[in-house]
Amino acid sequence: MNTKSLKADMLLLITAIIWGAAFVAQRVGMDFMGPLTFNAVRFALGAAALVPLIKRIDREKKKDGTYLEVDKKSFIKGSLIAGGALFMGATFQQWGLVYTTAGNAGFITGLYVVFVPIMGLFFKQKTGLPTWIGAVLAVIGMYLLSVNEGFHIEMGDLLVLVCAVFFAGHVVVISLLSSKIDPVKFAAGQFVVCSAFSFIGAFSFETMTFAGIWAGIVPILYGGLMSVGVAYTLQVVAQQEAKPAHAAIILSLESVFAALAGWLLLGETLTTQGLIGCGLMLCGMLLSQIKS
Repeated sequence: MNTKSLKADMLLLITAIIWGAAFVAQRVGMDFMGPLTFNAVRFALGAAALVPLIKRIDREKKKDGTYLEVDKKSFIKGSLIAGGALFMGATFQQWGLVYTTAGNAGFITGLYVVFVPIMGLFFKQKTGLPTWIGAVLAVIGMYLLSVNEGFHIEMGDLLVLVCAVFFAGHVVVISLLSSKIDPVKFAAGQFVVCSAFSFIGAFSFETMTFAGIWAGIVPILYGGLMSVGVAYTLQVVAQQEAKPAHAAIILSLESVFAALAGWLLLGETLTTQGLIGCGLMLCGMLLSQIKS
């Protein structure tokens, strides 16, 4: 493994840790406001946090003569596509967290690593037998984790499953576009798009109040500055050197960190059946990344 690949893997691991802990912040934030309001504010904070960094990078590039003007057409198109996928994934995830635990949400969201190579079929990328076996294990694991005695899946878990599909699409989009657009500006662009869509939804379907936002300021700050501003940016930067499936397997560890954070900070527990389900899901996620 070369130095660039190792650096990319470390950045992705840090991203997974931050995202895992963010499930707790997102779960707590729902006690004070609606999911669209939470996402609107946190992604706006994430975008704002990148502005000083973008200006600093531009100044340095102008000094050493490496500054290049952004291709506005590619930037706008990329931001809309990535921001749209991010908005859908984040919305379903946040909505699902109203009805499920941080640990469950973390593991189910992690299923996007199974969907990434399957989506690769649409881009003529081969998907081997391990991926399909991994997908089956992940489905069985989700059944054990989410289906109750009445043999129906909980609403919150189903919503988070939908979010996993959109996040898989987001990983693929980032991989296709991150090498063509300045990564930090690209990250900020998708955050602005996601925040704008979320604000539109919040004003249309929720009651936004300053009191509610202020009451949940701690989870919002973590969700905005760390989960969005830092983690998503690290993802964009790291995926310039890491392959999509390779990135997905490291990022899938967020599910483990989410369960740990939920247990340590919220006192969440899993039944024996749930633990077996989580184990099968994690095995499925890892197996899906093995090449035939």
